Amino acid sequence: MKNMLYDFLPVVFFFIAFKIYGIYVATVVGIVATALQVLISLVWKKKLDKQQLVTLIVFVIFGSMTLYFHNPIFVKWKPTIIFWVFAVSFLMSQLFMKKTLIQRMLEHLLDGQSDPIPRYVWARLNLAWTGFFFFLGSINLYVAYSYSTEAWVNFKLFGVLGMLILFSFFQAACLARYMSSDIKR
Repeated sequence: MKNMLYDFLPVVFFFIAFKIYGIYVATVVGIVATALQVLISLVWKKKLDKQQLVTLIVFVIFGSMTLYFHNPIFVKWKPTIIFWVFAVSFLMSQLFMKKTLIQRMLEHLLDGQSDPIPRYVWARLNLAWTGFFFFLGSINLYVAYSYSTEAWVNFKLFGVLGMLILFSFFQAACLARYMSSDIKR
């Protein structure tokens, strides 16, 4: 949860800059904040966070297009591209890797558990995340094309963050059924 909130800091800075200065300044602030986030992670953790790096690359490409063409639709596509890249990544891990992406991300949190979580549970959870990211990307496009830029910015911060938090709680509830009592405490 703490990592999710840290990952949303550039979105918060984008939101604040948008409210004060508008979409074009917010786009620059978002790119700079994401670049700083990648740099901080590199210095702090001594490795690149692939998720943040993908976000930065997509933000630079689509944010630059927004600034060059002076059209906010490009930056509005950025979350969709990122969510769909994540959806494909989760799906590919299911099809071509020994462990699903969600299992590799979460199983270290369950160290010390006497009974391992069954493989089919990881597979279902991974597919759930695949569908969820595809849904997030699709709903982002719907909001981007159906509502004002201000409504989209509000949705990007509050709607997406809220849905991610709710889905994370769903995930935790699903995994809690398979955890030993030692881990739950």
